[in-house]
Amino acid sequence: MENQTQERGCHVSNALGFLAGLLMGGVVGAGAMLLLAPNSGKETRDAIRQEGVELRDRTAKTVEGAMEQARGTAGRIKADVHKQAKELQQRGQDMLDEQKEVVSTAVEAEKTALHNISNG
Repeated sequence: MENQTQERGCHVSNALGFLAGLLMGGVVGAGAMLLLAPNSGKETRDAIRQEGVELRDRTAKTVEGAMEQARGTAGRIKADVHKQAKELQQRGQDMLDEQKEVVSTAVEAEKTALHNISNG
């Protein structure tokens, strides 16, 4: 039983030592960061703000380029669809003209046949 109590005390002591070291390392790191920072807080904020403006401008240019490309693609697709529609319309008209010719020929043949039967 005494061994278990000693082991627990050792584990607790190790955990507390680890946490104390972690806390001390964090404090030393934060202090070093403040001492070694290349710019003041205001300068850093200004730099971040400037980077944000530049990023916004680059994003706007990228979006404009993408929109131009999309417009160009849409224009080409529209022209292709218009061309295909005209071709289909012409094919339909040609087929209609052919069918009219077939029907006209059949009607003339029927008229001739009826005339021959009537005169016959």
